[in-house]
Amino acid sequence: MKKRVIASKGNYYTVYSMNTVVVGSGAAGFNAADRLYSFGQEDIALVTEGMNKGTSRNTGSDKQTYYKLTLSGNQLDSVQEVAESLFGGGSMDGDLALVEAAMSPWCFYHLVDIGVPFPHNRYGEYVGYQTDHDLRMRATSAGPLTSKIMAEKLEAEVRRKKIRIFDRQQVIGILTEQGRAVGLLALDLNSLEDKTQRYVIFNATNIVYAAGGPAGMYRSSVYPVSQTGATGIALEAGAAGKNVTESQYGLASIKFRWNLSGTYQQVLPRYVSINKDGGDEQEFLRGYFETPGQMLDAIFLKGYQWPFDPRKVLEHGSSLIDILVYNETVIKRRKVFLDYTKNPQWGSLPNGELDFSLLGEEAYSYLQKSGALWGKPVERLRKMNGPAIELYKEHKINLCEEYLEIAVCAQHNNGGLYGDLWWESNLKHLFPVGEVNGTHGVYRPGGSALNSGQVGSTRAAQYIARQYREAPMNEERILSVCGEQIADKIALGAAFLGNMSLEDNVWEIRREIGKRMSACGAHIRVPAQIKKALEETKEMLGCLSTKTKLSTPAQLPYAFQNYDLLLTQAVYLSAMLDYMEQGGKSRGSYLIYDPAGELPVPGLADMFQFKIDTGALLDKIQIAYFDREKKDCQFSWRKVIPVPQQENWFETIWDAYRAGGIIK
Repeated sequence: MKKRVIASKGNYYTVYSMNTVVVGSGAAGFNAADRLYSFGQEDIALVTEGMNKGTSRNTGSDKQTYYKLTLSGNQLDSVQEVAESLFGGGSMDGDLALVEAAMSPWCFYHLVDIGVPFPHNRYGEYVGYQTDHDLRMRATSAGPLTSKIMAEKLEAEVRRKKIRIFDRQQVIGILTEQGRAVGLLALDLNSLEDKTQRYVIFNATNIVYAAGGPAGMYRSSVYPVSQTGATGIALEAGAAGKNVTESQYGLASIKFRWNLSGTYQQVLPRYVSINKDGGDEQEFLRGYFETPGQMLDAIFLKGYQWPFDPRKVLEHGSSLIDILVYNETVIKRRKVFLDYTKNPQWGSLPNGELDFSLLGEEAYSYLQKSGALWGKPVERLRKMNGPAIELYKEHKINLCEEYLEIAVCAQHNNGGLYGDLWWESNLKHLFPVGEVNGTHGVYRPGGSALNSGQVGSTRAAQYIARQYREAPMNEERILSVCGEQIADKIALGAAFLGNMSLEDNVWEIRREIGKRMSACGAHIRVPAQIKKALEETKEMLGCLSTKTKLSTPAQLPYAFQNYDLLLTQAVYLSAMLDYMEQGGKSRGSYLIYDPAGELPVPGLADMFQFKIDTGALLDKIQIAYFDREKKDCQFSWRKVIPVPQQENWFETIWDAYRAGGIIK
């Protein structure tokens, strides 16, 4: 790696040059850097906005899952079967499914080797359990903080190898030349007051882009507050989007952002709502179920079937609860809480004990085997998963004494940026990995995202180390080739800084972006509302540079984040409308209003009428392109790539492997 300070048109730029720069300090980014070094490419660096800011470090669930090939017991499994399970979620390319299946043991054991404590039995079998959207026992976990542990252990490997880390560098632009990425423009968060050192250029042959999902785009979000995302600037640079309509939404706590899946639901907490003044407490679920047993079973199944799914709404399914929570919080403007201190009144005996005989066979059997057919919800939670209580205690929330405020929140983007068989974008030399890459289909097995991030970053490292070893262009050339792109970004920053005021509005703009997306572009989608939201987004994007007010240069990073989020929001909302124009109905983790559709239960507003998608588009993938000049989107649809069926004759593969014909 080289460092130079270059003068150009009266400005001075610090330019770092290297073969590969990795963006992001989550599990996927650290793995990319670790693997690149191990594969022989040591001319690398990692750039991050903040070492501890990403989703990997700050998110989890009651038992955060890692999905892989079965590695225990006598249950038959195969790479092909795992691939078919991934592919079966719809709108997923089969070649990527096969890669993720085939490489899942390698990536899993790499994590084991560096110290991630996935449990095994005395014979060395890594015993699994069944996760959502899967029929096998492929899931494993290192506990509620699986991804955090992964990131920490991978970071330790990166530091052990002495790979250079540039902390507090916010990427604000991807520099391109004739359809390929050639570098990054970053904002040095350590030098915001000094206009001569405010901007840094990373001149690189390759970019591994592990920037995470577009978390800041939503108000109701289980993403960590520190995670914003940087999808928009990649779309602006020419990277295509893939399946960006597809995200997952689910119930989560909002004071401390955390997924409320698994045992948090299976212990059967009480759902209550209150008005804006803190009064009029109601156990609101009761009014929408026919029997207490039906309600309790739906709550229990919410643990297994945590993400919202329109297929589980009718006939009092578990996802009806998500709609009822949304109805209370968004339509009625009340606050909703889970109460673990008392049993649901509807379904309890006069002494306050739950009448477990009301439960269906599945819920009753599960609680019986867990030794939890007694007590209050918090006592059952302590019996079944004590760390789940301690986790909240660490964040100053005592489930033994207080209510837990919840909402239906954005949780994961199944779509994202396009990547090929080696996770390379259509914008050559850019490799989106982790959640920012749209590898997943409409539905996916729980935990497959962690595996995908490790597989994708390993594949990108393999390809770069083999095929893209050349040095970057010289420093003068990148300033010449990308000078206009650099000047445009710096001019945007200057416009933001030109509106200094005693009263800033960057967070007001951020709240407006999030409120719009959560109301119109999350799990409840009404076409007319999305059209209006898209118009508002484009209008805000067009005047952002003049409407933004800063009270200090320290707020400049947030202004650039708002720009990125508005770009992302414009593409995502446009993609939703395009999907509907193609005849798409409710699927995945969202419900689309249809006036000819069915209402989930009586008593709800007409906006909840919907029709389940028939699967007409499950064999297709939507590709999104953002036009930088017109600030508009184009879309194309293509058939999914089927899961490859090939004869793997060993001698043939061995010969091709030795000849270097595999990584191409």
